Amino acid sequence: MEGHRDDVVSNKVYSDEQLDIEIPETAHQISSDSWFQVGFVLTTGINSAYILGYSGAVMVPLGWVGGVVGLLLATAISLYANALIAKLHEFGGKRHIRYRDLAGFIYGPKAYSLTWVLQYVNLFMINVGYVILAGQALKATYVLFRDDNAMKLPYFIAMAGFVCGLFAICIPHLSALRIWLGFSTFFSLVYIVIAFSLSLRDGIRAPPRDYGIPGSDISRVFTTIGASASLVFAFNTGMLPEIQATVRQPVVGNMMKALYFQFTVGVLPLYAVAFMGYWAYGNDASSYLLRSVRGPVWVKTFANISAFLQTVIALHIFASPMYEYLDTKYGIKGSALAIKNLSFRITVRGGYLAVTTLLAAALPFIGDFMSLTGAISTFPLTFILANHMYLVAKRNKLTSLQKLWHWLNVIFFGFMSVTAAVAALRLIAVDSKNYSFFADI
Repeated sequence: MEGHRDDVVSNKVYSDEQLDIEIPETAHQISSDSWFQVGFVLTTGINSAYILGYSGAVMVPLGWVGGVVGLLLATAISLYANALIAKLHEFGGKRHIRYRDLAGFIYGPKAYSLTWVLQYVNLFMINVGYVILAGQALKATYVLFRDDNAMKLPYFIAMAGFVCGLFAICIPHLSALRIWLGFSTFFSLVYIVIAFSLSLRDGIRAPPRDYGIPGSDISRVFTTIGASASLVFAFNTGMLPEIQATVRQPVVGNMMKALYFQFTVGVLPLYAVAFMGYWAYGNDASSYLLRSVRGPVWVKTFANISAFLQTVIALHIFASPMYEYLDTKYGIKGSALAIKNLSFRITVRGGYLAVTTLLAAALPFIGDFMSLTGAISTFPLTFILANHMYLVAKRNKLTSLQKLWHWLNVIFFGFMSVTAAVAALRLIAVDSKNYSFFADI
């Protein structure tokens, strides 16, 4: 286990209980943010522009009963699983500020490496989806004024990736988002209120809609499984320890407050948009709801630009674990404007986002990415690993019934992960046949 800590120096800090808690050195700030700020970080992720796709990606494949019950269950299960991880943050006298550190401490170096791979695949694919969303928002704005089809979606994705790169260079670490979280909340409210209001107006004026689950029997099976992966994707970051690292002491108590905020107040806008969009358009609900709504051009423009800008901020949150690792490994500390630090961010973060943007432009299937990300990384990280780590860490304090409960969770979500991965890969294969690389969809 020592191999992955060669470049990390440990020091001692004290918790509110006056216990020695060992914490690894990091180039980014820790223990500096209130639970309320951390709650807004979590809510920023959950109410990002991804929610504009849940009417089409979740509700259409599941229908009213499956969609409503699924979203409510996913909320409760996600809160439970995230609470398990949060309670292990200071396990064993060490503060685990990275997901991989916690897994490595409990299981050993192999689990450290495996968790690292799973987490960065998860975060990379989330960021690919964000770049696709940002490109869709820009294109949706363009077509409000021009219908010549001269500008294709990949062009807008490239523009979005460039802006995300500029933002990543300017914001050195997660805690530096402070004022930007306020802007993010404002932008979120803009596209949420507009999407909800225009969908409500359209729904009142529209003829009866079809709410039946579309497709053949076999295709319904795969789309239902894929939608279940999108459900867990909607509520989970896959980087809870990294976010928890920024919260002030007491870290467990404050993180629980942030989680309760996220899964109560924070989920209401998501529910409102997902349900209203499906009610208004039925099976015709788009994977980007602002394409479906009708209304004044200036209102829709305002909503699309707000979705684009909020996506730029949200992407930075999910890219921050990669940035933290690289900044710490190469000793990027001190002033963010120092020539060495600035040139490092331009080169490394710019390169990372260039690769992200290239993949987003090549395969711009946002619903498929949500399903695949949920299947191959969100399920294992948030549900399988969370339950098993808690089982191992607390095994001497758990009753037989509690142990059985956690094992059932591990087995069930393991099965769901495999089936959802197969379903998501099938969806991507089908879409790839219907569309060429760098498709304009």
